[in-house]
Amino acid sequence: MERRKTLNEELGRLSVDEFKDSVKTPIVIVLDNVRSLNNVGSVFRTADAFLVEAVYLCGITGNPPNKEIQKTALGATESVLWKPFASTKEAINELKEKGYLIYAVEQAQSAIMLNHFSPQKNQKLALVFGNEVKGVEQEVINECSGIIEIPQAGMKHSLNISVSVGVVLWDIYYKMKLKN
Repeated sequence: MERRKTLNEELGRLSVDEFKDSVKTPIVIVLDNVRSLNNVGSVFRTADAFLVEAVYLCGITGNPPNKEIQKTALGATESVLWKPFASTKEAINELKEKGYLIYAVEQAQSAIMLNHFSPQKNQKLALVFGNEVKGVEQEVINECSGIIEIPQAGMKHSLNISVSVGVVLWDIYYKMKLKN
């Protein structure tokens, strides 16, 4: 068995145009006042990896073009659709009108643990991720269809937002696209 790394040209990477024309995973990522531009860039890169429909940038969340976002996005701001909003509530209202179920990713009462969350195959979902310190604002949680929590066992019970996005997207992508 050969154990060499796959070369970049062997990965079957999509061009920007191919990405834009491809069938997307029916997920929109909503960033609720995320302050770190590096986190925003990482979210774009993860969104590209799982072919999400869009990233909604709300409140104080930085927008492309920005060299700090680009540092971690590595070009994903060119492939992934994004849209700025003055407030997260405004973004949620638009998503509700388009028929999305909206879930805050947060530690909260009545949250469903990610491992117990079962999305339908082509269900349109919006996932709201909050500020690095304050999390998802309570007024935003109140507008959501539900809350998803990432099970954690350590002392901190805290993940960086870009890590949270990766964990949640992988799990939901797996359940929607790969499982069975």
